[in-house]
Amino acid sequence: MNKVYVLAITIIFAAGYCSSASAATSMRCGVHLIQDSQMNGPGKYEILKKCGEPADRFGNTWVYEFGGSRYVLTFKDNGELAQIKR
Repeated sequence: MNKVYVLAITIIFAAGYCSSASAATSMRCGVHLIQDSQMNGPGKYEILKKCGEPADRFGNTWVYEFGGSRYVLTFKDNGELAQIKR
């Protein structure tokens, strides 16, 4: 019985870890949640409208700083959000 319990807990923990590791990265701009996406991420205009001007811009890379947190947004050539790194 003890081995079954430990195995069940291990499986539940591993499933939770794998699902959180594959989840899209996000950042919050006030009441708006910005998420990167594998398919169609939000565009530069939408992010500017919701988050305002970034602290820095380097071509297709924007940097936002909110409350001590730094977010680096990378855009595709078509202007869609490709990735958010914290």
